[in-house]
Amino acid sequence: MSKVFTITEGLENMGALRTGGQGSVYKGRRYGPIITAVKLLPTPIHTESTDDKNFRNFQNEVEKLKKVNEEPNPNVVKILNSGITESGSFPFIEMEYIDGPDLEDLLKPPHEAIFTIKEIIKLADQLANALSHCHKVSVKHGDIKSNNVKFNIHTGNYVLLDFGLSAMSDDQRRTSIRHAGAIEFMAPEQNEGLMYFQTDVYSFGIILYELIGGQVPFPLKDNGETARNAVMLAHMENAVPDVMELRKKNLPDAWTEQKKQHEMLVPAWLLNIVSKCLEKEPENRFMNGIELQDALVHSSIAAVNSNQVDDSWNASVLLKENERLQGLLLYYQEAESARGVHVINNPTETPVVVGKHAVRISRPIFIGLVVLLIALTGFSAVLGFKHRRGIYNTLFKSATPPRDSLSRSAPANKPDSAVKQDTEVNKHLDDNNNGSSVPPEVDSLADSILRGVKHKSTNPQFYRDSVKAADTAKLSF
Repeated sequence: MSKVFTITEGLENMGALRTGGQGSVYKGRRYGPIITAVKLLPTPIHTESTDDKNFRNFQNEVEKLKKVNEEPNPNVVKILNSGITESGSFPFIEMEYIDGPDLEDLLKPPHEAIFTIKEIIKLADQLANALSHCHKVSVKHGDIKSNNVKFNIHTGNYVLLDFGLSAMSDDQRRTSIRHAGAIEFMAPEQNEGLMYFQTDVYSFGIILYELIGGQVPFPLKDNGETARNAVMLAHMENAVPDVMELRKKNLPDAWTEQKKQHEMLVPAWLLNIVSKCLEKEPENRFMNGIELQDALVHSSIAAVNSNQVDDSWNASVLLKENERLQGLLLYYQEAESARGVHVINNPTETPVVVGKHAVRISRPIFIGLVVLLIALTGFSAVLGFKHRRGIYNTLFKSATPPRDSLSRSAPANKPDSAVKQDTEVNKHLDDNNNGSSVPPEVDSLADSILRGVKHKSTNPQFYRDSVKAADTAKLSF
């Protein structure tokens, strides 16, 4: 390939990569295998002297650009060198060469017309990072558009390119924008040659809008002056069309219905950020890339970690998830039924196994029965410890006469004196027990529980009336 012109000593011209009204980009090669991208600005500089206004402005802007690379950033192209070409006296900026397609190519066939939600959020995060990095050192890009953002195939990052407009003076920038700028991505104030940090924010919003909807909000029909003026006027006065309607219209036919439904669920926080970026007045947008990046990060984190219902989320997301969970539950129930296993759906019922059968009772009743049994057992144990007439004395201390009516009748073989003595002892015991706080029904109920004997309410002293004091040694527990 023959050289069209010499860029500068040691920098070989390998042909044009892209040409336009705001300058041309050439592929260059220095000594060895190092490949670079060289941006040539359209306005020539005849003398490399500070007395030349154009050269002075160029030098000042290049010094600003060098600040961008004082701290490396993976989403901003590296500025390597700058100078004046040997032939033609065109100012140039030498930048890192990024191998890969730009966004404009990625939105054309054979690629899809729109990006997936996942890829949109990835690009939004990385491009906002690039703007924040530039704005921290007071560098305004001024020409953010889809073919100035490249996908680096070696790193997987999106990289912001072409700071050529930043290196122009205000007069050069105003003329270049009006006649050759990418009018579809330009903020309303750029029609007057003005450029703020909010100007880059507006162009950022246009790029996200294009990725979501498949086209810019105000497309340019042709490159004639009338069409360009119509687009700029639309940016200044017309309302931005509904991006979700465009997305629905541009859904790829190759996608399944399920994927189409999923890809229509663009997060509301992302749409809100795009809407704010595209405000007509600069003061209504994010003030700079730093504020934009903070809003993007905080909105995405808040949407994930929020414990409250957020009305900004699409209601259809919740409905779809509810339907999915219901279908999953039905699937497992049918699968378990086919295997002969009954799935218990009511968490308030507890199965109690009796023999080979399961009796289902409610959980509150089951817990109540357990608490009642523990309470009765404890109550009986405490009373048996405190009262001399407790369970232990009744069963094992045979010297104490039983309180049952059988023991109070005199046996036929006892003398009268013994019978009289027993009667007095029983009377004395009855008198001492009159103040007892334990009814015989309660005491016998506790004994019945401890011995495993079923209590009969019709005979409260069933246990004591059926056992003689002399027979307690034969009892087994």
